[in-house]
Amino acid sequence: MPSPILYSYRRCPYAMRARMALKYCNLMIEVREISLRDKPAHMLENSPKGTVPVLVLPDQQVLEQSLDIMHWALSQHDPAGWVLAAQRYNTQALIATNDGPFKAALDRYKYPDRYPDRPQADYRAQGEVFLAELEARLNQYPYLFGPGITLADIAIFPFVRQFSKVDSLWFEQADYPKLKAWLSTLTTMPLFDAIMHKYPTWQPGQAPAYL
Repeated sequence: MPSPILYSYRRCPYAMRARMALKYCNLMIEVREISLRDKPAHMLENSPKGTVPVLVLPDQQVLEQSLDIMHWALSQHDPAGWVLAAQRYNTQALIATNDGPFKAALDRYKYPDRYPDRPQADYRAQGEVFLAELEARLNQYPYLFGPGITLADIAIFPFVRQFSKVDSLWFEQADYPKLKAWLSTLTTMPLFDAIMHKYPTWQPGQAPAYL
């Protein structure tokens, strides 16, 4: 049976969290690194929205949303119980805040020239509302919902990582000690290092690469 095919872009936080779940579940996945300026025809045929990640399963089912890919992967194999922990603590609301208001603030903070209505510092302050919420949670436990990793940690940290890199000097000086420790723990995991491998941009006919 052919392997599922994941269309991905290395630096996209949505693609990062999908790759983390797929790699954690130890699934054989063909990964196709795309160029945002020249998206593969096969990807667009399966997902006309044209954004990553996209997972094409052997039965031709297509998963176009990163959280759907994460849940599919974890339904196949979840050795550390990420989903069980997420269900126990009802993590959906925090992920929704990350994907909604925080992501909107992140986009504006990262690309202030595209959003000239307000100063960049205002967009950073908007994002800090979420950072402060995470810091408060992490004052209680090393992870967002307790002593162990849940799906929420993996779903959220790529976006916080991206926020931290917009102005790394500011972030280093910001008063978020628990958040910084959490982010450092997750970004130094061997699992994260593995999914950040640099693949060549996929071209039709080239030998498959696997996650």
